[in-house]
Amino acid sequence: MEYTNLGKTGLKVSRICLGCMSFGDPEIRKWSLTENESLPFFKKAIEAGINFFDTANMYSRGASEIITGKGLKLYAKRDEIVLASKVFFPMREEPNGRGLSRKAIMTEIDNSLKRMQTEYIDLYQIHRWDYNTPIEETLEALHDVVKSGKVLYIGASSMHAYQFSKSLYVADLQHLTRFVSMQNHYNLLYREEEREMLKLCADEGIGVLPWSPLARGRLARPFQKDPDTKRARNDEYGTTLYGKTEEADKGIIDAVTKIAKDRGVSQAQVALAWLLSKPVITSPIVGATNLNHIDDAVAAVSLKLTEDEITKLEENYVPHSIVGFS
Repeated sequence: MEYTNLGKTGLKVSRICLGCMSFGDPEIRKWSLTENESLPFFKKAIEAGINFFDTANMYSRGASEIITGKGLKLYAKRDEIVLASKVFFPMREEPNGRGLSRKAIMTEIDNSLKRMQTEYIDLYQIHRWDYNTPIEETLEALHDVVKSGKVLYIGASSMHAYQFSKSLYVADLQHLTRFVSMQNHYNLLYREEEREMLKLCADEGIGVLPWSPLARGRLARPFQKDPDTKRARNDEYGTTLYGKTEEADKGIIDAVTKIAKDRGVSQAQVALAWLLSKPVITSPIVGATNLNHIDDAVAAVSLKLTEDEITKLEENYVPHSIVGFS
């Protein structure tokens, strides 16, 4: 495994981050793995050298955080891993049970700490932009959470570049804790982040942690117009991201398939290697529902694509509608 700094910080993270959304409650997310099914993934990830784990309070309404906490407590020492979680989406059916107000943040950070059985979270991220709360209030609350020792670093997730730029400006202006990372939607089938966000992150020294790096599995297998997997059949959000198949998308997937075949590796390795070839990318967040998914992710770190292969992977891309901000 290789390690790199998270943005301009001194924090070292593995080039692969294990995304823990798949671990939770099948009653809430039909494609989720139960606790017993999930725990071996943490053991395998730790043994492979992965030290970076990402979850969120809303994944299976807290069940993912519980399982993540148990898994890491079983197989790792707390000071050897980097634990990330997120806040924003509804957790309770009451007006203040969601969003990024001071009240919501102060409540949810304590709830997340209890679920994960830890005294602190390494990277606490805002899951989306809150249009109902001034960013100044959110940043002040996050600053206080950092100063309390409950959080070490703060990060952001999918939003417009102007919103992220404003956040960085306000933090600098008011001497508040600055976001050090951006977790955004970026893969071979969705490259709209290249227009502004990735350039902003490179300029500001922000670590980039792409979510859905395999486009909900579409890049990990030969082209299928209507993917017939358990997750594809039950992942409504995934359908909003990749509902309409563009002819160009087929060309991209076909290119992944051909390069993988020529190299004698899996398609997942090729798609992840493409992401890792970009200097701005810190660590793709890779979900896993099969233990070999971790093998593929780890192998991708040492797979170096040629310039010609990268050109073939990129040449069919066409502009897409902006998705993933809600």
